Amino acid sequence: MRTDLFDYELPPAAIAQRPATPRDSARLLRTDPLEDHEFSELPSLLRSGDLLVVNRTKVRAARLHGHKVETGGAVEMLLTRRLDGERWEGLIRPARRIRRGTTLSFGSISGKALSDPVRGEVLVELHCESGDVEELLPEVGELPLPPYIHMPLEADDEYQTVFAKNVGSAAAPTAGLHFTPAVVDALRGADIAVAEVELDVGLDTFRPIATTDIDDHEMHRESWQVPEETSGAVAECRQRGGRVVAVGTTVIRTLESAAAGDGMIRPGRGNTDLFISPGYELRVVDAVVTNFHAPRTTLIVMIAALLGERWRQVYEYALDAGYRFLSFGDAMLIDQPVNRGSRIESRE
Repeated sequence: MRTDLFDYELPPAAIAQRPATPRDSARLLRTDPLEDHEFSELPSLLRSGDLLVVNRTKVRAARLHGHKVETGGAVEMLLTRRLDGERWEGLIRPARRIRRGTTLSFGSISGKALSDPVRGEVLVELHCESGDVEELLPEVGELPLPPYIHMPLEADDEYQTVFAKNVGSAAAPTAGLHFTPAVVDALRGADIAVAEVELDVGLDTFRPIATTDIDDHEMHRESWQVPEETSGAVAECRQRGGRVVAVGTTVIRTLESAAAGDGMIRPGRGNTDLFISPGYELRVVDAVVTNFHAPRTTLIVMIAALLGERWRQVYEYALDAGYRFLSFGDAMLIDQPVNRGSRIESRE
């Protein structure tokens, strides 16, 4: 399937530069049928007995500014994943001036390149005199905003969801940015349960597909975790005839990677390189809350898998109607994905 089938024209003016204020005042496009709503209306658009599953990952202050110890040359590094103790994967620039063994300084954090950079990606060793590097990052590092966001944050929590608990992501699970405590309270008041999973978001999520055919794209791997209570919540949801509603593409990948048959999920941890493309049959997810995604990315391919041939019509409608796109943009509710199976009997 050709990558250019998942291209569309995204005007720069449609890319949101700031989150909606308040967050739940963002717009929400329901796809079945096409209806304009405000995100605060989400509880009334779901069904009593549904289970909303969110990603509780927290964005790491992973952007570091420093210099090479040998020459004093400026260096910028974006940590993408902690492998173990002192070893990290990251993106570094200027990559052409970094070699294996280059020593680095990021204030109170010292480092050494353990590999030559490849396409900017490098393996480094990081350590500090006192404490753990992870604990120092909020003081030394910055939250890494996507490159299409050109305005600085007014506060760090603008790029964290209300569910954020465990640090591990290089980017926010942006579908969760629309939620407020008031929306969460309204969901529970409408007998809609909320459960958590964890998937550490990597930057490859947002990268354009570089291959001509999507089947040739090498999908990135991300680590996920499903708590016991979330596995149980899915089982309870099935028993009462509710739907499992995934908040964001990261939750979709987590739930589908943890699928255990009959719409259930298994608890535990793992790594996933699941690439959801048209023709994929959802094994767990029944409905989706998500943002509007960039062209030629694995995310828009997933949306095409969820909406089928209608995805382009839905996106054209959203652009014509002035919806805001990408990380700080508006949201979409896909409450009747294609290839969903027959787990839930329609109550329409």
